[in-house]
Amino acid sequence: MLYIDKILGHKNSDEFSETIHRLSHLNQIEYLTVSPEEISRKRLRLKSNKGTDCAIAIDREEQLVDGAILTLSKNRAVIVKVSVRKWLILKVDNIEASLSLGYFIGNLHWKVEFQGETIAVALEGPKDTYLKRLENFIFSENIEVIDSGND
Repeated sequence: MLYIDKILGHKNSDEFSETIHRLSHLNQIEYLTVSPEEISRKRLRLKSNKGTDCAIAIDREEQLVDGAILTLSKNRAVIVKVSVRKWLILKVDNIEASLSLGYFIGNLHWKVEFQGETIAVALEGPKDTYLKRLENFIFSENIEVIDSGND
């Protein structure tokens, strides 16, 4: 297991770019894919794309970001890669349905973004779970599912 207690830097910084470039040509870079839901965590355990078991425990002041270098040697680098967040896009036809849906989503503490006349709900689990919770709204209110999570 690889124990990581600090972030060394970023893959695009001048300090590391030459080494990262060389390692990429030798296929010696491992990526640790972290979901958007987990990126703010300070302690987590994941496997890299090459199967390395990684245990991360970083200080509160440090933040995992896409491109963060977790380990670096002449033979290997482990770099954070943030996966793409999936969204459920809903269109609401009237103000009553908007208020009702907003109240419901707020009580569930779902993360949302407002995009003009649509509401984008961040999917932090299976999209079917979200659609099931919204079933009554979709059938009884004036709510339409525009995009159901980047299938």
